[in-house]
Amino acid sequence: MKATNLFDLSGAVALVTGASSGLGRHFAKVLAANGAKVALAARRADRLAVLAGEIASDGGTAIAVACDVTDKDSVTAAFDAVEAQIGPVTLLVNNAGIAHGGSALDLEAETWRSVMATNLDAVFALSQEAARRMVAAETGGAIVNIASIAGFGVDKGIAAYATSKAGVVQLTKALALEWARHGIRVNAIAPGWFSTEINTDYLASPAGEALLKGNPMRRFGEEGDLDGALLLLASAAGAYITGTTLTVDGGHLLGMS
Repeated sequence: MKATNLFDLSGAVALVTGASSGLGRHFAKVLAANGAKVALAARRADRLAVLAGEIASDGGTAIAVACDVTDKDSVTAAFDAVEAQIGPVTLLVNNAGIAHGGSALDLEAETWRSVMATNLDAVFALSQEAARRMVAAETGGAIVNIASIAGFGVDKGIAAYATSKAGVVQLTKALALEWARHGIRVNAIAPGWFSTEINTDYLASPAGEALLKGNPMRRFGEEGDLDGALLLLASAAGAYITGTTLTVDGGHLLGMS
């Protein structure tokens, strides 16, 4: 089979969380460019509308869906809206996430709970909602969770973030094991350091320079470096892959504790 056919997503209806910026924005454009109808989900509806317009200008199909991934009613309403406008979700990309910094000794309970609610609880809630609908419709589908190399190796100052991403890795395995019989594949991608609008200043700081020196490839991730992993796990190319986490980090994890 030709690669263009193997990675073709025509007929797929994808829901991408955290699509208003950063990696989520890029993921949405990649999925649309490869044939999927894409629902853009985030709280910043104005940004989603702009992105939907860009995708349409490029010949793709996209809709904007306001969604707070930490609110069950908002999640349910988002899935209902997608079904009504472009069809039942067959591909979910759990990309929404937040980070934090600072010593674990000073970590506030509210910060811990906020990170867990967005990075882990929401991944389960959206996956469960998607899977329930896939099972009811007997469509099967694919779920791609965005984890992090921090789920495997830790640095100082990111206790809550690292724990939440380790949870995503294990949750991916647990859901894959249970849902495979329904034709639902659940996988994850663990990116290394990628420059986005939320960390550009940090990566340009002395601390960022130290991270760069610790990367075997001596560079941070660039736009497009995650495209292959995303398309593999989202398409028929990965039809026999479930419960796995693909690390895309330039080898950075090799030097982490």
